[in-house]
Amino acid sequence: MQMIIRDEFLSRLRKIFDLNLYEVKVWASLLSRGTSTAGELSSISDVPRSRTYDILESLEKKGFIIMKLGKPIKFVALKPEEVIERVKKNLMVYAKEKTQRLEALKGDDVLEELSSLFTKGIKFVEPTDLSGSLKGRQNLYNHLDMMIRDAEKTITIVTTAEGINRKLEALMPSLEQCKKRGIKIRIAAPIDNNNIKIARELKRVAEVRNLDKIKARFTIIDSNQLMFMLLDDEKFHPNYDIGVWINTEFFASALEQMFELAWKEMKSVK
Repeated sequence: MQMIIRDEFLSRLRKIFDLNLYEVKVWASLLSRGTSTAGELSSISDVPRSRTYDILESLEKKGFIIMKLGKPIKFVALKPEEVIERVKKNLMVYAKEKTQRLEALKGDDVLEELSSLFTKGIKFVEPTDLSGSLKGRQNLYNHLDMMIRDAEKTITIVTTAEGINRKLEALMPSLEQCKKRGIKIRIAAPIDNNNIKIARELKRVAEVRNLDKIKARFTIIDSNQLMFMLLDDEKFHPNYDIGVWINTEFFASALEQMFELAWKEMKSVK
């Protein structure tokens, strides 16, 4: 007898637990039975029998189920709370191993070859062609972090009242390194009771001023690189945030000159 589970629910499970469609179907079916054989689960979940054993083996490795000894072989569902803990631990172990492998590349000839390919390719690219759009706030901050780490002279950040809180969390380590290298850092944002502590914390690495007349979100690096956000961060979900990055001294320098006029009118954070 096939079990009916809403597609919306299966879709949410796939995203949350990073499973494929067959995996969520078999897992949900096993949860509804507590314990079951592969054949039974194939019938209930409508997953081909030829794939069910592979799917169960995958779920077992990921910490979602356990195999019960005996004949016929049965599989036992774990409490969802226990699954969450196991998945978290497995992710942490995987992330640590992956990070170590990536760190090891720094002295590896693989990185040298990749860098060589990039260096050769970049020679054929006009500076104005180094541009693009980014979607999703995490991608935006990853790129911002890269821009900041590559800064040589100046960093200008204009953000919102909530945005300044995010900047501390996402960019502070790189801003601290820039401060040590003598790079001039300026941050402008609306300052209120909800973010004054964050603003004061950022004063360790930057000059911070209260921006109360303009609502904008952009960053200028060395008067030649610019990233600006297209959406109001109060009205859109972080996943739908969109930014545009361009390498243009003409536009970035002009925008920074206009910013200078507004900067002089702003009050410093105390």
